[in-house]
Amino acid sequence: MKIISSTENQIYKKVFRLGAKKYRDKTGLYIIEGPNLIGEALNQAETLKTVIFKKSLILENVNNEKNELKNKLENKGIEIYAINDKIFDNLSDTQTTQGVLGIVKKPLYDEKKFFLSRIKSNGNIIVLDRLQDPGNIGTIIRTADGAGYQGALILKGTADIFSPKIVRAAAGSIFRLPMLIIDSPEQAINLLKNNNKKVICTALKDAKNYYECDMSRNVAVIIGNEGNGVCEEFIKNSDINVKIPMKSTIESLNAAVAAGILIYESVRK
Repeated sequence: MKIISSTENQIYKKVFRLGAKKYRDKTGLYIIEGPNLIGEALNQAETLKTVIFKKSLILENVNNEKNELKNKLENKGIEIYAINDKIFDNLSDTQTTQGVLGIVKKPLYDEKKFFLSRIKSNGNIIVLDRLQDPGNIGTIIRTADGAGYQGALILKGTADIFSPKIVRAAAGSIFRLPMLIIDSPEQAINLLKNNNKKVICTALKDAKNYYECDMSRNVAVIIGNEGNGVCEEFIKNSDINVKIPMKSTIESLNAAVAAGILIYESVRK
C-alpha cells in the first residue's frame, strides 16, 4: 500500500478529475464510495481498478472493517493507496465521508450485447427519458433491479448515470443492471420493437389506468422527465399509454414513485 500526501500526486489528480462528467466519458472510469459499494465491485470481474483509503482510518485502527476490506483487496491484487486525511476529504462527494473510494471501469454494452446476451426473451426493461434528478434516477435503477428487470435504456439528455450522487442512490444495482445509452427516442423505439418489447408509456392524456392494462411481461416501461414528462415520439409510438389515477388537484407523482408503482405492477402476475 502506497501513501499519498500531496495534491500533486497523479492518483489524487485522477480521482479529483473523475468528479467531472467530461473526464469520466474520456477515461471510461467513475468513482464509487463506501465499503459496501467497494465490496460489491470486488465481486465484478475486471471492474474495480484502484482503491483509496483515508489514511487515519486504515493505519490507526488496525482491527476495523476498513482493514478487513484492505486484506480482501490485497488478496485480489487490487491497487491500494492511503491518502492524507485533509486531502482525502477534498475527493469525497459526501458531507460525512466513509473513508474509502474506488476507481471503477464503466460497463460497456452495445445493442447486440444488451439485447441478445443479457435480456431474456420475456424480460422487462426500464427506459429513462431525459430524467435529471440524481435521487430519482438512482432510485429507479435500484427499484428495477430489485424487481428483476433485465436492463435499462438511458436516453441522451438524462443526467450522467455514473455521477457520484446517482451511483450512491442506485447502490450496488449500478453493477448488476445492464444499461445502454441511446441517442434518440426513434432509436429506442426501433430497438424495442425489433426485440419484441411491449412499449408502455406514462402519459396524462388518452391513457388507461395502469391496473387495467396487461403489463405482466416483456415490457419496456418509459419514465419521462420530471418537468415535461415523456416526449411525444414515445407517446405516439408506444403500444399502451398508462396513467396512475390520482384524486384532489395533484397532476402527477414523483418520477421515482411512479416508476416504482409501474415496475412492480409489471411483475405482479
